[in-house]
Amino acid sequence: METDMKDMTTIDNIELVFLKKEDYNDIRNAIIEAYSNMPETYWKEHHIKTLINLFPEGQVGIKVNNELAGCALSIIIDDTRFDEKHTYQEITGGYTFNTHTAAGNKLYGIDIFIRPKFRGLRLGRRLYDYRKELCEKLNLKGIVFGGRIPNYHQYASQMTPRQYIDKVKKKEIHDPVLDFQMSNDFHPVRILKGYLRGDKESQEYAVLLEWDKVYYEKKRNKASIKKSVVRLGLIQWQMRLYKNLEEVMQQAEFFNAPLMSEYNNLSEAEAIRKLAGYTEAFVQRFAQLAISYNINIITGSMPEIVNNNLYNVGYLCKRDGGIERYEKLHITPDEAKVWGMQGGSKIKSFKTDCGKVGILMCYDVEFPELSRILADEGIDMLFVPFLTDTQNGYARVRNCAHARAIENECYVAIAGCVGNLPKVHNMDIQYAQSVVFTPCDFAFPTNGIKAEATPNTEMILIADVDIDLLRELNQFGSVRNLRDRRKDVCNAHIVH
Repeated sequence: METDMKDMTTIDNIELVFLKKEDYNDIRNAIIEAYSNMPETYWKEHHIKTLINLFPEGQVGIKVNNELAGCALSIIIDDTRFDEKHTYQEITGGYTFNTHTAAGNKLYGIDIFIRPKFRGLRLGRRLYDYRKELCEKLNLKGIVFGGRIPNYHQYASQMTPRQYIDKVKKKEIHDPVLDFQMSNDFHPVRILKGYLRGDKESQEYAVLLEWDKVYYEKKRNKASIKKSVVRLGLIQWQMRLYKNLEEVMQQAEFFNAPLMSEYNNLSEAEAIRKLAGYTEAFVQRFAQLAISYNINIITGSMPEIVNNNLYNVGYLCKRDGGIERYEKLHITPDEAKVWGMQGGSKIKSFKTDCGKVGILMCYDVEFPELSRILADEGIDMLFVPFLTDTQNGYARVRNCAHARAIENECYVAIAGCVGNLPKVHNMDIQYAQSVVFTPCDFAFPTNGIKAEATPNTEMILIADVDIDLLRELNQFGSVRNLRDRRKDVCNAHIVH
């Protein structure tokens, strides 16, 4: 005898199970109960058998005290084969499910339901969580399905489906299906007209809902492994006098500045142009080190002359031999006045085998729109080589860098130079404390600092950062800075 939930004082067991062909009678009865307003609309036995044969992992039920309480039915599709506005019949191949393909890229929800007497136990959430875990396991891009809007018929004469959805999102109208799906991290993508024939409650409309998988990795043709935990090494290097390039390489911004001591007889502007003559050789040396030590190296900044204009630039030397160039966009008043430097004009992110990274040089991190552009390009880590002579200047770089980690949901590593160069004009003192910043949420340190060096002391700071934690933060964080941005009010973009 079935027990009504209102009389059930104890639940001995809740179990998620794979559906079996012999479960059909229980499945049919559960569907009829769940869709009491559509009593003739239930899956026939051959439908369930086909789904189980094609994709057994996608067909699950949930049992309470060994009684079937609900089910979730799914297939895998290649979303490039379907129009953006499809029907339920099209997506199921006329209910043959021949649209299922193990080589597909998205999990499509065919049906999910809970019997009325078991509602209120959050069992539907467990079924959705299973789908998400399955999506992760199979490395699919996400989950999609057409969600019914069963209360729309009450408002169809007053508003369009789009207006109805907006009011549901604003909590002005309650829709039991759409509210539940959005509370499970699914977001509306578009309206599907004529989706499910005979769905009078929804006026045959549906909402295409989607959940994006945060760990999706595009299938690779190369033999390589995507890293989740990345080890960072920040060199807090002490400035000292060197005679030549060879001495420097025995050992951040303007890390090669000691070589300017040879040109103290010249003006500061002339001396730094002489220093620019070493840049190409430094880049080649660092590129060799990256390959020989099998690491990615972000060089400190160096002066470079292009078309007789002086720029502050740096290089990303990859372990695979690739070399990328970055520029300082914002020049400080001192750099412009003393050295005659000009700001660069290019900002871009860089793909590495450890994730996508951005690099902002010193003063640039104090302009939040730059890091926001890089965040929109999907960076996981932002690197900031800097050179500051006073604690005031350092505080500006540090505090701004920390803010960038929070607002852009990424790791930010800042590394600078320490020590004194009394024989180098305009470079005589340095102050630094290198740090790895994190976002501020439960998965990260409470103060948002993963590791920090001893102030003004030569050392190497080592820290491991977990890229997967950033994906979870983006989807499930206490706050979601990137997702909650009001792009309708303001936005950052590159001016071409």
